[in-house]
Amino acid sequence: MLSPLRTSRLGHVPVTQTLRNGAWRVVELITTPVVPADYLDVIAPLRNPTVLRARIEAVREETPNAVTLELRPGRNWQPHQPGQYVRLGVDVDGVRLWRAYSVSSAAGRSDGRFTVTVNAVTDGVVSGYLRRHARRGMIVNLDLPAGDFLLPATPPAKALFVTAGSGITPVMGMLRSSLDSLADVVVVHSARTPEDAVFGADLRALAADGRIRLIERHTGADGRLKPDELSSLVPDLFERETWACGPGTMLDDLTVHWTDAGFDDRLHVERFRPTVLVAGEGGTVTFERTGTVADAPGGTSILEAGEAAGQLMASGCRMGICYKCVLPMREGIVRDLRDGTITAVSEVDGDKVLIQTCINAAAAPCRFDA
Repeated sequence: MLSPLRTSRLGHVPVTQTLRNGAWRVVELITTPVVPADYLDVIAPLRNPTVLRARIEAVREETPNAVTLELRPGRNWQPHQPGQYVRLGVDVDGVRLWRAYSVSSAAGRSDGRFTVTVNAVTDGVVSGYLRRHARRGMIVNLDLPAGDFLLPATPPAKALFVTAGSGITPVMGMLRSSLDSLADVVVVHSARTPEDAVFGADLRALAADGRIRLIERHTGADGRLKPDELSSLVPDLFERETWACGPGTMLDDLTVHWTDAGFDDRLHVERFRPTVLVAGEGGTVTFERTGTVADAPGGTSILEAGEAAGQLMASGCRMGICYKCVLPMREGIVRDLRDGTITAVSEVDGDKVLIQTCINAAAAPCRFDA
């Protein structure tokens, strides 16, 4: 007689599968209220297709204030287009904070990895934390690439990139991906000193090889670049398709200059608009598609608050396991009712973060894409 473990069947289900399913249910009972998959996430944090994470594989110093992080994303990652950004969720002192960083590596790497370059700014909680503490093996939360600061499918005959500070990061991603298809490229980059110029050595090497014309502006000695000066540095300024990224005041000045000249359609800018959020107890929850606004006390889940206000809410287990209640949050702060973990989301060009509504309560006014 053959072994029943290999050949016997109960109905149409093999005995081996029945035993395996039974064993899994026993493990679930033992580990309740969490499930075995939660423990697997600890061992293999990149395996979960629902919660996107990345592992830092390398940290490279670019300047005394800037580091490049090489990231290996987990399952369900979608490759970026040159010029796009990703949002990283970093836990700092028990609070998960999300910040947007442009992808600085070439698109389509064979190893599936990508890089972001973080320039620590004054009072920058996340940028300062990553500059000091980012290490190989560190896990960060991740959003899919976003943004429309992109090169066109048909490369322009003449291209101009105007950047300042960390504004060079998306442009570096563009150059690393598409420089071979760009025939005439001028890069105007401003930094406080030559040593503070992120990717300064890379840009100078490209200029030395004749692949770009580089104009460096060192604001510590030369002051801030004004649009009128730019016109003298790049005489064919308005003949060029232009991409600009940097401080808001610089982008405002450039926008006025191009608009006054009647060439605003040739200027493409990347703006980040962070919002300062402060955690409290409870807050209004706005569901933007339906227009429903719910009062959500600090001890009430967003799911329950939404249902009480008449919002149609998807749900399943209602205890944070099945992920059927997840909604994208555009802006706000929520607190995990299980352990008090804070997740803060500042709106950056329409970006969103997925929130489990059954286990999170509002800790400030929140806006959901629902």
